[in-house]
Amino acid sequence: MISDSSKGYLCVVAAAIMWAISGTTGKALFGTGITPFEVVQVRATFGSLLLAIVFAVRFRHLFRIRLADIGYFIFLGSVVTALVHLTYFYAISKLQVAAAILLQYMGPIFVALFSMVFWNERPSGVKLISLSLSFVGCYLVMGGYNLQLLHMNRIGIFWGLAAAVCYAAYSLLGERFMHRYRPWTVLFYTLVFAAFSWHIFYSPFHYLRAGYTANQWAGLCYISVFGTAAPFGLYFVGINYIRSTRAAITAYLEPISAGFIAYLFLGETLEPLQILGAVLVIGAIVLLQLRSEQDEMTPEMIRKGSVETRQPR
Repeated sequence: MISDSSKGYLCVVAAAIMWAISGTTGKALFGTGITPFEVVQVRATFGSLLLAIVFAVRFRHLFRIRLADIGYFIFLGSVVTALVHLTYFYAISKLQVAAAILLQYMGPIFVALFSMVFWNERPSGVKLISLSLSFVGCYLVMGGYNLQLLHMNRIGIFWGLAAAVCYAAYSLLGERFMHRYRPWTVLFYTLVFAAFSWHIFYSPFHYLRAGYTANQWAGLCYISVFGTAAPFGLYFVGINYIRSTRAAITAYLEPISAGFIAYLFLGETLEPLQILGAVLVIGAIVLLQLRSEQDEMTPEMIRKGSVETRQPR
């Protein structure tokens, strides 16, 4: 019989692979003439519609939010989430898929930096080492060792770093709601308001008159379902079995698998120094996550030599 921890890791691994395929699918769609704006509009719209149907049939209680929190949800969804989606896919359109995803995954590094600069959090040795490794790794991933490669990637680098900043902002702001609501509720309303935002600032219902081919619709539907609702669901289930820190570390399989998938289907490759940079960035973030987990452990948990996990509801 599969243990609970094994179930948790399997769920998170499956989610990471789905996200990786979603990024590669987006890059393939961009090659057919679809823009990142179109992708994020369809993703937020169809993803929120799917969740709305599921909630209405089985989990109506997940619709409930406090009236006082609506303004906060609107900001988190229509501004922060909308920008997270756009910067992520725009970076993918300009960089190798693995490099773009890896740059966004530097979000926790920016969170740590923000905490030290604005919240006067003590810069421990582990954090300083993590920051140093991550910035050196980022420099290599961006191709800083090769002026020609750096020049070619400058627009993608901007959007990749913007994705990391937006992801960090979402983490900081979204954490407040994760203590009040189920993750599904937060995901639903952020997608809903992101969809509203993209129907205001981009051509409304563009996808209904764009004349997409069957293959394009298949790619867009994959990103909306198996690149959004399904992997987030698996990730949330995984967190119920294992600590969120361990789930986050396991999710770093995404840029690794994205690089492999993009190589198989798009012929994308990373140079050896870029791969070294990727290893440094992932190592830095894993080190930071492990340190965070250690800081969160209580004396009782340390005495037991184990970490308690939340059980699924």
